Amino acid sequence: MRTRVSALLFVAGLACAGACAAINAESSSGTPVVAPSGTGECVVLLHGLGRTYRSMAELASAMEAAGYFAVNLDYPSRQESIETLAATTVPEGLRRCRDAGASPIHFVTHSMGGLLVRQYLAGNVLPELGRVVMLAPPNRGSEVADALRDQAWFKAFNGPAGAQLGTGADGIAARLGPVDFPLGVIAGSEHSLFDGWLATRFPGDNDGKVSVARAAVEGMSDMLVLPETHTFIVLDAEVAAQTLHFLRHGRFRRPGAPAAQVP
Repeated sequence: MRTRVSALLFVAGLACAGACAAINAESSSGTPVVAPSGTGECVVLLHGLGRTYRSMAELASAMEAAGYFAVNLDYPSRQESIETLAATTVPEGLRRCRDAGASPIHFVTHSMGGLLVRQYLAGNVLPELGRVVMLAPPNRGSEVADALRDQAWFKAFNGPAGAQLGTGADGIAARLGPVDFPLGVIAGSEHSLFDGWLATRFPGDNDGKVSVARAAVEGMSDMLVLPETHTFIVLDAEVAAQTLHFLRHGRFRRPGAPAAQVP
């Protein structure tokens, strides 16, 4: 029983196990975002598998407070393949940024959300593209997905996208190749109590679901490893500050450099 509960938390956390809602762009308070024409730079936020836009609410608030137009998208992560999700979700974010007159367009993603961006950019040119920050992304697949992919309940819970997160040649990560856009990756090196048994199933530093080594991807601009867990990395103030620093400067802040202020 503990094995099944822990693995369910691989994608969501107990509070996020419900199906995702239809695509929306909302503020952290749940109020639809309305931006004046000609507003500044845009940040599209994409949550991970089994989560909702609410998991990115604090990051969206930090982006808004720093002067960005934040589009915090919801999408049905467990109902479609990554290819389908990328083709429907990313253009919705772009539309909302363009309708607001906001440019350039940046992306901040958690976990599988980063693969949606990679999938979309692999086949589409985005002239307004700014910078991308991925938090705990399975850029080279997840060892946990390898371990659980043959379990019937795992397939049923995670849907088509969950089946694509393995590290092998049949996983989507293996087909995407290097990135050719400004990308900063923040990986976690700690795991929560309920991820303890998962963390022991693969070597090296990891966040209980993705190893630091597999969060990296060829072509990325910078990478930072912080003592964060996979589920809660999106809530950390230092992560928000480092995300803002990369969006502004194209690199993460190193010791001795001024910290980015999170309003």
